[in-house]
Amino acid sequence: MSLGIFGQIKHALSSLKPGEVRAEAERPVHIGIVAASQESLGRIETFFAPPHLSPERRAEAVRLLIRGDAPGCDIRIYESSLLRPAQAFSLDLEAPEDCVRRIVRKREDLMLPLARHLYPFRQEVAHHVIRTVAKENALFCLATAIPDVVPSLASIPWAFGEYGSDAAFLTMNQVRMAFLLAAASDRNIGYREQRSEVASIAAGSFGWRALARELVGKVPFGGGLIPKAAIAWAGTFAVGLSLERLYRLGYGFTRPERKAVYEDAYEHGKQIAGMLLETMTQRRRAV
Repeated sequence: MSLGIFGQIKHALSSLKPGEVRAEAERPVHIGIVAASQESLGRIETFFAPPHLSPERRAEAVRLLIRGDAPGCDIRIYESSLLRPAQAFSLDLEAPEDCVRRIVRKREDLMLPLARHLYPFRQEVAHHVIRTVAKENALFCLATAIPDVVPSLASIPWAFGEYGSDAAFLTMNQVRMAFLLAAASDRNIGYREQRSEVASIAAGSFGWRALARELVGKVPFGGGLIPKAAIAWAGTFAVGLSLERLYRLGYGFTRPERKAVYEDAYEHGKQIAGMLLETMTQRRRAV
C-alpha cells in the first residue's frame, strides 16, 4: 500500500472520537417494568440481570430496573398480558428476546448504554451495529463511484468530509465500528485500548483495495459496482463478527472461519448492493 493511502487513513482516523462513544455508552439508563405479579416481575428482572453475571455486575443491572411505571424512566416494559401505553414495549415471558429486538430498532439512541449495562442487549446491539456499518460502507462505494446518482451522502449523516479514497473511509468506518462494538460489550474503548484491533483493520484495507480494483477493472462500467460494494459489505461484516466474538468470548475467528464468513457475506452483500443501487437510480429518475 502506498504511503499516500496510509496518510489518507491516518487523516480519516483523526476524525474519530472514541471518548464520545465511551461517554454515550456510560450514560445512565433506567427501565420501568410492569407485570401482572411479583413472580413475573422477578422473571423479567432475572432475564435482564441473569445469574451468570458476577454479583457486582448483576447488582448494577438490577439498579437500572425500576418496578412500576415510574416517571423519568427511559424505557417502559409491560408484560404482554397487560394493556400498555402506546410508547411502552410489550414483553412475552416465553420469548423476551423479541422485546429486546424491538427496543434496539426503535431506540437506537439508547442501544449502547443498554448493551453496556444489560447483558441481553449485547449481541442484538452488536449485530445491529455490524449490519448498519456494513451497509454504510457499501453505500459509500456506490455513491462515490456514481456521484450524480445522489447529490450527497445524506444517507450517512455523520460521514461528511474528505477521505481521499474509499480505502480510507472504509478503514475509518470499521475502526468506528470497533469502538461501538467494544462499547456495547462493556470493553475498554480507544486507540490505545484497542490498538491490536485498529492495526488489524488498517492492514486489512490493502486487501480490500486491491480486490476491488481488480474486479471493477475487469467488468464494464456499472457492472463492477455491485462486486465492489459487495466486497465492502462482506469485509466489514466479517470484521464485525470477528470483533463481536473477540469481545464476547475473548478470541476472534481463525483464518478458515474468517474466509468462510467472508464468502457467505459476499453473496449476501451482492444482494444488498443491488438493492441499494436500484434505490439510488430510482431516486435519480424521480429528480
